[in-house]
Amino acid sequence: MVANFLSLACIRNESGGLSPKPHYPSMPKYPKGINVSSDQEKRMQESEAKALFSVIGMSCSACAGSVEKAVKRLPGIKEAVVDVLNNRALVMFYPAFVYEETILETIEDVGFEATLIKEEMNERSNQVCRIRIKGMTCTSCSTTVESALQAIPGVRKAQVALATEEAQVHYDPNILSYNKLLEAVEDTGFEAILISSGEDSSKIQLQVDGVLEENSMRIIGNSLQALPGVQEIDINPELKKLAISYKPDVTGPRIFIKIIESTGSGRFKATIFPEGGGIEAHRQEEIKQYYRSFLWSLFFTIPVFLMSMVFMYIPGIKHVLDSKVVNMLSIGEILRWILSTPVQFITGRRFYTGSYKALRNGSANMDVLIALGTNAAYFYSVYSVLRAATSPNFQSTDFFETSAMLISFILLGKYLEVLAKGKTSEAIAKLLNLAPETATLLTLDSEANVINEEEIDSRLIQKNDVIKIIPGAKVACDGFVIWGQSHVNESMITGESRPVAKRKGDTVIGGTVNENGLLHIKATRVGSESALSQIVRLVESAQMAKAPVQKFADRISKFFVPLVIILSFATWLAWFLAGKLNGYPKAWIPSSMDSFQLALQFGISVMVIACPCALGLATPTAVMVGTGVGASQGVLIKGGQALERTHKVNCIVFDKTGTLTIGKPVIVNTRLLKSMVLREFYELVAASEVNSEHPLAKAVVEYAKKFRQEEESPVWPEARDFESITGQGVRAVVRNKEVLVGNKRLMLERNVDISIDAEEILAETEGLAQTGILVAIDKELIGILAISDPLKPGAREVISILKSMKVESIVVTGDNWGTANSIAKEVGIDTVIAEAKPEHKAEKVKELQAEGNIVAMVGDGINDSPALVAADVGMAIGAGTDIAIEAADIVLMKSNLEDVITAIDLSRTTFFRIRLNYVWALGYNILGIPIAAGALFPSTGFRLPPWIAGAAMASSSVSVVCCSLLLKNYRRPKKLDALEIREITVE
Repeated sequence: MVANFLSLACIRNESGGLSPKPHYPSMPKYPKGINVSSDQEKRMQESEAKALFSVIGMSCSACAGSVEKAVKRLPGIKEAVVDVLNNRALVMFYPAFVYEETILETIEDVGFEATLIKEEMNERSNQVCRIRIKGMTCTSCSTTVESALQAIPGVRKAQVALATEEAQVHYDPNILSYNKLLEAVEDTGFEAILISSGEDSSKIQLQVDGVLEENSMRIIGNSLQALPGVQEIDINPELKKLAISYKPDVTGPRIFIKIIESTGSGRFKATIFPEGGGIEAHRQEEIKQYYRSFLWSLFFTIPVFLMSMVFMYIPGIKHVLDSKVVNMLSIGEILRWILSTPVQFITGRRFYTGSYKALRNGSANMDVLIALGTNAAYFYSVYSVLRAATSPNFQSTDFFETSAMLISFILLGKYLEVLAKGKTSEAIAKLLNLAPETATLLTLDSEANVINEEEIDSRLIQKNDVIKIIPGAKVACDGFVIWGQSHVNESMITGESRPVAKRKGDTVIGGTVNENGLLHIKATRVGSESALSQIVRLVESAQMAKAPVQKFADRISKFFVPLVIILSFATWLAWFLAGKLNGYPKAWIPSSMDSFQLALQFGISVMVIACPCALGLATPTAVMVGTGVGASQGVLIKGGQALERTHKVNCIVFDKTGTLTIGKPVIVNTRLLKSMVLREFYELVAASEVNSEHPLAKAVVEYAKKFRQEEESPVWPEARDFESITGQGVRAVVRNKEVLVGNKRLMLERNVDISIDAEEILAETEGLAQTGILVAIDKELIGILAISDPLKPGAREVISILKSMKVESIVVTGDNWGTANSIAKEVGIDTVIAEAKPEHKAEKVKELQAEGNIVAMVGDGINDSPALVAADVGMAIGAGTDIAIEAADIVLMKSNLEDVITAIDLSRTTFFRIRLNYVWALGYNILGIPIAAGALFPSTGFRLPPWIAGAAMASSSVSVVCCSLLLKNYRRPKKLDALEIREITVE
């Protein structure tokens, strides 16, 4: 099926890879003959639909052409692509102008049988491709690539992040392949490397050793393709590599290895293909390249600098350097020319390449400014030297040291910038390193006894495998405990600082650390389905998403470079004309220059001091570090847009159950009306309730276990004649005593007398929004249990802290008014909305927004989904391992309410840093350009040499990145630390 879809955009080549088909005809922007305004165009694009038809009876390309032509004649058709090989037709259309039925009838009118395929269209209509892009230097570059990707038919959304040097493209695999996306990036002049195509959510790459013939690889491929659960196999005979896409519920990598090794009668050996070219590897290679370039540049620049700035003050050396070779051409000038040329054209080649690519795409970036500035200095110097060589009177002044030092300082700045940018993505690297390299696989017999242990690569774990976790080892995958008990440190995933007790039946998360006991766990989610993989994907997506404030930098970048070039030329022209027209005293001109050279230096300084990079990096670097810091504290923020909205929040709507409260009933009080040992009392009650499935019965049994903590799985006394009375409770005979556990109605129907004291206790319990459970033994009322869904620890303090942050809190719940008011009063919330259905919660959020509030909704992400979507910021709390909640903007891994404060405080801190970055980046350019243009020269005589201007430009980008990196020192508000200490004390 995958191949059928992809065949609409590509054909399979001999090696098993995918090659692009010939380019499709260009798509009409609007339906033919229809004129639309920009608003109508936007609505049409938002309502764009597609339909996939099966077309039976086509025999050649002429048949396909006739179908395509007939469909395209219909109004409202954006594009139609007919695949004669697979008898498919894909039509993109606007439902406002044409219906699927009309398209179907049109195909049938041509003479072919057509049916609409709905299921497959829904199954695979969107994929996300991630591409690494090498060579981008500023916002102009990323905008160019993003526009090129967005223009491709079939691309729904494209995001290009300068800070991560990655593109994330949402595309329709029915229309194009990822190869087309790679080509589009490379056509803009940048190198594109595929990270993931969106097709490999469960995919493994295996290397097969021992294969001598290409035919053997095909035989292996056919053997694997026959396995149930194998979706697609991509064969690379040259590398002896197999890329296998599969369903993890059905099959897994160990089965593939077993099949491969059995196919060749022991000749073939399969292993996981060694990973290379990861994000960190590319980052390190880029760092090395800049470092090597800087060292080579420095090797040639230092002698040029010494000859120009130092040796001229040492008489003996000055005499040698000033010695004439031809006419007025000196030895020093020849040496400076020779040494600066490799710097200009070899180590500085990257700036020429970057300039060419930018100009070819109709944009201008930082490379253009550097190339223009260094070329002006270098070629003027060449002119000066050549004129000195041909003239007996011309006294030359060269600027070779300017071009060489300029390139050296810029390379140093780029090296430091790349080094610093690498540190902004450390959060992802740390998450990836959490997964252990190996795991101990257990083989069990039919009676669950261990019969074999084997150490395997953790990537070979399959669903339902039993894995052994020794004390101190990392948990290899998501699963649940089937044997043993221990404490597990989950701080690296959830941010929970205290180890969590684990016993039989409890879930564990891959990447966490087993503390002190031996555990056997059964794998439930492996590979890309694991919580760790989902967190990594979420953080990567967050770092890709642009904050709205980034648009400010994008708008400036379009005009920045052209404006700087104009200012540079205007500066040179103004100083040159002022010199020629005696507009300033001759004494202002340094003895080694004339008016032209002075004007040229001012012009070059303006050109190279301006820095668009700092503006482009101001937002994404801060967002990257901020989301990374959030992930390390169990607060997963889905991108810059969520960060930006969160820092403006002034009203929070809380769900009650599972948000303000723990979310499950527990016994909060026990009142005995007769003298009885509490342990014996609860043994009788638990024995009666253990057979009931009611949530309140489970709460009673769970509480009773506290009196028998020495037993891992306590066995309760036998209950005979058990009876569950719907809406009332249960009855059983335990230890020859008749036990009744239930409500007041049950007691009255069974003739159990309820005393005045008992009535008062019940009334008091219900007044506290608790449920009263009565217990009678042998027709005599013995005790009353108060069951409640208690508040989470610290809920009141969290609401109080939010008030101090000027954030209003509101409770919206589906519970009754009595319970809702009681909970709200207990935590200190004044506004309560009770008995609200999910859609009513969303309506309340919209009402608050209409009043001008920026609203955050905090819920459990299930029945609160409509409100989470409607809110400006949706926070899913207590998500545990189920972090892929589409409705939420922020996922709080722990159930702690204080993480709501952490999310708001972190977003405010991050945006303060972003503003600081913009103040620095803009302030630097606003102040630096006039100083470079000579604004201070008339009054102070201060002149900024071009090479110092270049160093300042390079340092501005580094300083912005370093400013963002300071976010790594973020600490949540001290009030929360004090709150956590109190929680520990209470527990």
